[in-house]
Amino acid sequence: MKKALIVVDVQNDFLPGGALAVPSGDEIIPNINRMLQLPFDQIIATQDWHPKRHASFASTWGKKPGEHITLDTVDQILWPDHCVSGTRGAKFSKLLDTTHFHTIIHKGIEATIDSYSTFFDNMRLRSTGLEDYLREKECEEIYFAGLATDYCVLYSVRDALRLGFRAFVVTDACRGIDLSPGDVTRALDEMASLGAILLSTTDVENKFSLGDLVP
Repeated sequence: MKKALIVVDVQNDFLPGGALAVPSGDEIIPNINRMLQLPFDQIIATQDWHPKRHASFASTWGKKPGEHITLDTVDQILWPDHCVSGTRGAKFSKLLDTTHFHTIIHKGIEATIDSYSTFFDNMRLRSTGLEDYLREKECEEIYFAGLATDYCVLYSVRDALRLGFRAFVVTDACRGIDLSPGDVTRALDEMASLGAILLSTTDVENKFSLGDLVP
């Protein structure tokens, strides 16, 4: 069974000093780099890639980060301006070994709707192309690492399972925002309850060394 590693949004704006920093987000990079050395059939990185004045930005509406609005029928948390396409904040961390990426998927490119999931926008109207790419490459097992556990990783895992992929979450290679205390724990519990397998970087390394002996 072919395996893909999805490295979710390890971008400067989500790291310490960035516009929307995930606490301790930089600490996962060594574990991601370890997995990048493994013989995954596909290694795919995603980037938030927003236009200026994106609908998810508080500044677009003259509001404060953390406030909520409704975009069509979808509740939208408003964030600081972040990951504007082509800016330093949207670039991958220099600490991340990007030389192993087979392809890069951009998300959040539509000005009027956010896209937490690596597969679809938040209204599930437009695909990012990730599903088609994985199908073309015949990858059925998808391993998720990156930022943030309780948003983009969670939404991506939900979609991966809906689409029929086997989903694995490498918990020590993810970090969450925990905007409300307990969000990260709730996200991990939900992913496990939906059928995702939670494991560590060492577990992933062992899975490759032992093959199908490890579930």
